[in-house]
Formats: sequence, structure tokens, C-alpha cells
Amino acid sequence: MYIYKIADLIVNLQTHGRTLAIQSPPYLSDSTRSVDFSIALSEDFLRQKQQENPHLSMDECEYIFTGADFCRHLLDHDGLVLHASALAYEGRAFLFSAPCGTGKSTHARLWQEYFGTDKVLIINDDKPALRCVDSAFYVYGTPWSGKSDQNLNVKVPLQAICFLEQSSNNWIEKSDSKTSLKLMLSQTLRPYDINLMENLLSLVDKLIRHVPIYKMGCNTGPEAVEMAYQAMLSDKQGDGSFVCST
Repeated sequence: MYIYKIADLIVNLQTHGRTLAIQSPPYLSDSTRSVDFSIALSEDFLRQKQQENPHLSMDECEYIFTGADFCRHLLDHDGLVLHASALAYEGRAFLFSAPCGTGKSTHARLWQEYFGTDKVLIINDDKPALRCVDSAFYVYGTPWSGKSDQNLNVKVPLQAICFLEQSSNNWIEKSDSKTSLKLMLSQTLRPYDINLMENLLSLVDKLIRHVPIYKMGCNTGPEAVEMAYQAMLSDKQGDGSFVCST
């Protein structure tokens, strides 16, 4: 096992497969802090999961299920993992979430084309971590970034979250609380454990009350980027962080 710092948490993570071994080194840590939690999946467990999912390799099973384990542990630390493409621009994080195949990664790349790859960084293209730390929400990269290797070990204040849908016309609107709750829960891991579920619901409620959440329909033109940026930037508060204390 090696020690990693992921989302400002010290994690004892056991790796066997190639994918996780490639993705995890940027998160290695020599911290002397106590370990917050450990992730160690046995070969028997992974073999069972591979048999249940024969389309997956053992390597893919390790990558997927260590990521799921991280999601569950994060719920004990005021955090969650959102299925989203997270980008950083001008010192703030913008998240674009949607079901697979909708175009969240495409939209993130459009921001890089529009503003420049030197100015827009992809924090994580599939599973960024969100945590409430010192009364503000932050977005972190994680080694788990889906089929993409796009992830950075960074911490960026959260500006806004946008849920995408495909549309020939560009439009964006603020999401109401009920819709935001439904959208958030549809794109994050919902644990079976009642205590973890309570943690998740409490955190999502806090996030909905203090972070702007949007719905957007868009095409792949540059106008979609400018529209999204102007709308999400309009909710700037101070330095881009959001007070999330109760």
C-alpha cells in the first residue's frame, strides 16, 4: 500500500492493476498525518466482480470499485463525488454533469477551444470530488476519471454546477431546489448504508442552498460556451467561494 493525498484526505490505497497504477502517482504523499481511511480490495472480491461483469477486466474492476469505495468514504468527510466534467477557469471551478453520452466532456473541451488550453484546465473529466471545507465548497481532482486520463491533483473553489442536455438551441436556466436535488442524486453514488445516505442528503441540501445550479441545453458552437460562462459567472460571490455553513 502507498499513502496518497486525495481531496485533502490522507488515503492508504492498495493498487494492483495497470490503470490505477498509472493514474495515482500524482496523488502520492509523504504526509505524516494520520490516515483518514484505507482502500484495499481483495483479489477474491475483484474476481467476484469480474465474474459478475464479464465485459470488464480485473484491471477495470479494480479501477471502478476502488473509485466507488472512495466515494463512500468521502461521505464521512463532508464530500461527494459527482459524475461530471470539472474545469478550472480564472481561479474558479465550473462543473458540467450529465448522463453518459450527453456531451459533458465535449462541452468542457469547447471551453478550452474558446478560452485557450493554457487558461482552462480539466480538473477531472468524469469523477471530481466536492467537499465543504472551512465553510466553502471546493472541487478536487481524483485518480478516477472514467475512460479519460484527464485529472489534476488540484483544489479549486466551486463557482457553479450545470446539468446538460442536448439541444439544437442554446438555453440556460437556474434550477429550482426540487429539480436540483433530483439531478444531483441522479449523478452521484447513492449508498445503501442509512448513515451514509443521511450524510449525502445533508451535504446535497447544503450545496443546493449555497451553490448556483443550472440546467442547460446547448449545441457545440462557441456561443454555448459564452452563454454558460456569462450565466454561471453572474453568481460570483466575493472570491468565488460559497459559504456553506448551516
